[in-house]
Amino acid sequence: MRKSERGFTYPLTLVVLILFLSIFSFRVEQLLSERKLSHETTVILQEEYYFHSSFKKIEKILQSGGVIPVKGSFSYQKGIMGYQADIPIGSVQKINFTLKMNTGETVAGRGFFDIAAKKMIKWAEIY
Repeated sequence: MRKSERGFTYPLTLVVLILFLSIFSFRVEQLLSERKLSHETTVILQEEYYFHSSFKKIEKILQSGGVIPVKGSFSYQKGIMGYQADIPIGSVQKINFTLKMNTGETVAGRGFFDIAAKKMIKWAEIY
């Protein structure tokens, strides 16, 4: 019986193995790209959260009747948000924010606060 196969098993096994490896390598590439996208999304959401928290802290300072310090910073678990306030023009004060993440990434933004309404009125991210 063994001699009647005439070399059929080896090519069939080789084709099945090549097919499996090609499908497996495609899925590995897809998995790696999804992981990278997930990590980048997490970092972006974390940056947005830190900016939002900083805005709320500045608004609390304004609402408590205090004056925004010229320079300051807020410490977070994975980064430090530094800010620098400009002199108010009328009832609008411009504050430049700089977020330095522990990973070495730096993001800058600018917020405009209405001192009379004690709220942020405009936000611009600086690239």
